[in-house]
Amino acid sequence: MPILEVIALNAKDAEAAQAGGADRLELVADMASDGLTPSIATFKETRSATDLPIRVMLRDATGFAPGNLKQLRRQAWELREAGATEFVLGFLDAGGEIDEGVTLNLVAELEGCAWTFHRALDNSADVFRSWEVVKTLGCDTVLAAGSPKGVEDGIENLKKLVTQAPPTLLVGGGLQARHVPELLVAGVTGFHVGSAVRPAGWDSPVDSASVREWVTRLV
Repeated sequence: MPILEVIALNAKDAEAAQAGGADRLELVADMASDGLTPSIATFKETRSATDLPIRVMLRDATGFAPGNLKQLRRQAWELREAGATEFVLGFLDAGGEIDEGVTLNLVAELEGCAWTFHRALDNSADVFRSWEVVKTLGCDTVLAAGSPKGVEDGIENLKKLVTQAPPTLLVGGGLQARHVPELLVAGVTGFHVGSAVRPAGWDSPVDSASVREWVTRLV
């Protein structure tokens, strides 16, 4: 069955997402920077508000290189100590290739945890070559739009990538309702939404009715 992952910024978002029938959360901070690592306090509050699986973002700077890898490793350890068991991360080097060394350096803190390689793939020099690298890194999921411009531009790439799983392809980044039927037919089983379930924008909370509409589309 298809799953719906919803971006949450806090406990209130988590409660609304669960009420709407979401399957999983991606917990982030600062969407103005496309999602950074949330605080330990936010994670604990969110964990207490829901029993949905929570994938926590490990990212401390805009772009796809770490701002401070040592600090990110410390945050990963602290989040694990607080109870986090699932994460989201991924890095590129200066040439737009998957930065295996940096990614695996952070993954070393995540032994036994499930994790998603995020949309760094879309911004790499070649999404298909990068997929072949990413699938050797140990993630169980890759979040992608198929293009840095979003799903609308990348949908044909997504239809090819889904045939190369595992890892599982999770489609997000400008995902719209009209994309869903075509992606389902292609075999996509993972869908990821953020602003699509916030009718008033990122300054407003997740809307449970909007989440329910998305869940219904995936049945």
